Amino acid sequence: MPIYEYACTACGHQLEVIQKMSDPVLLTCPACNTDQLQKLISAAGFRLKGSGWYETDFKGGQKPAAKEAPSPACGTGACPACVSSTD
Repeated sequence: MPIYEYACTACGHQLEVIQKMSDPVLLTCPACNTDQLQKLISAAGFRLKGSGWYETDFKGGQKPAAKEAPSPACGTGACPACVSSTD
């Protein structure tokens, strides 16, 4: 379940609450008992890791290995099949 942050506009009290997404928004401040709580917007606290993500996602200090150059097209005389057939 997500953790939501709230702040009271009356007294400045801040709190974090674990709630379901379907739960109603809290309104009453537990510190001063006024209906002045507002839900805050905050950044997500997770990273997507593991296989299946693009290599550019959350780059670390290591650089990706250099990609090999593609083999030349057959018929140019430069591929292994053409070289062995001319011998």
